[in-house]
Amino acid sequence: MRGFSFLGIAILLGVLILIDLYTFKGLKELLRNISYQNSKKYLSLAYWIINFGIYSVWIYLFFKTKGHIVEISYKFVYTAFGIFLMFFLPKLIFTISLVINDVSGFLIGLFKSKSEASPGELINRGTFITYIGAILSSISFFALGWGMLIGRYNYKVHHKKMAFDNLPPEFEGFKIVQLSDLHVGSFFEEFDKVEAGLQIVKDLKPDMILFTGDMVNNYSKEAEPWIDKLKSLNAPYGKYSILGNHDYGDYSRWPSKEAKAENLQRLKDIEKEMGFDLLLNENRRIEKNGQSFVIAGVENWGLPPFPQHGDLNKALEGTDNAEFQILMSHDPSHFDAQVTSESDVDLTLSGHTHGMQFGVELGNIKWSPVKYKYPKWAGLYDNGKQKLYVNRGFGYIGFPGRVGIMPEITLIELVANV
Repeated sequence: MRGFSFLGIAILLGVLILIDLYTFKGLKELLRNISYQNSKKYLSLAYWIINFGIYSVWIYLFFKTKGHIVEISYKFVYTAFGIFLMFFLPKLIFTISLVINDVSGFLIGLFKSKSEASPGELINRGTFITYIGAILSSISFFALGWGMLIGRYNYKVHHKKMAFDNLPPEFEGFKIVQLSDLHVGSFFEEFDKVEAGLQIVKDLKPDMILFTGDMVNNYSKEAEPWIDKLKSLNAPYGKYSILGNHDYGDYSRWPSKEAKAENLQRLKDIEKEMGFDLLLNENRRIEKNGQSFVIAGVENWGLPPFPQHGDLNKALEGTDNAEFQILMSHDPSHFDAQVTSESDVDLTLSGHTHGMQFGVELGNIKWSPVKYKYPKWAGLYDNGKQKLYVNRGFGYIGFPGRVGIMPEITLIELVANV
């Protein structure tokens, strides 16, 4: 383990403990009117026991994994992270409110003369800010809990009719279901809850199913228990898939290059067993009554530090005379970086962002912190006649939940411009 890792974890723990101390100070202020002294003691004791337990788990994980992803239980790690976030985010929000209160009180006291100062007014202001912070903290706590218990399996169908000038008439009304970012290793083999989402796909009766990458988190063996479940998805014009950044095993330690290559090969074989035609910088021609369109797929192409295995030219080789083209590319940044400037692809389908699994979608309001990394992060985007659709992801990784940005099943209906 490198020396800076010890320093990093020490600094992080120091910051977390400072937030804990500041939060505890605010909690004591909130609890000052509780008349039962024993209740205060028990609440204080519970606060520090919970924090000690959370930090102990993460210190244990750090030393066990040496700061790398290894083959340990995702359920344990993700649940631990979810619980940490459930407690940390409310404390951070509450701490920010306390800092605002303290700074504003200091400034008011600094610029007001003694004759102008109103102690009662300052107490009311401080109490108001503290209570607002406590309310927002409580909302975030319960929202994160809901996201872990319910949100991660609250599948939503996004039905998009997409119109194109050059769509072959035989494909008018052609229905495509796009799935992305399954991350099956995160499902903890909770088959019944995931099968509810897969049943939605079946009920949509798509003509074609397209999967745009990240079948697993790191290891091909994560997908083994899901072979039959995903094999049960069928479409008359086929199931096609591509690889995402997580599928290559780049975030794990391997005993050798050969072991890493074997892992990737096994994943490719599994996708074949599931019934997917895995497109590795390749394309296929889809025919219907003498008319056709092209479906192409690139390996993962991302802006650094993400790997660039994708080869757009190779994927589109031999498609010059294609009337209509659909490209699967896992990372949406590929669209602006290459696709629009180097091809005539009509529709690009991506995933990767998950919508950060956290955000707001209410009517026309759509926001997530991930937008500051990926301007095109969820939904439909246009560049002239070329379209990009970014799927919010079916699964999850890291935080075992979703808040505001629900797991997505995309139903795309192709229509001709009139």
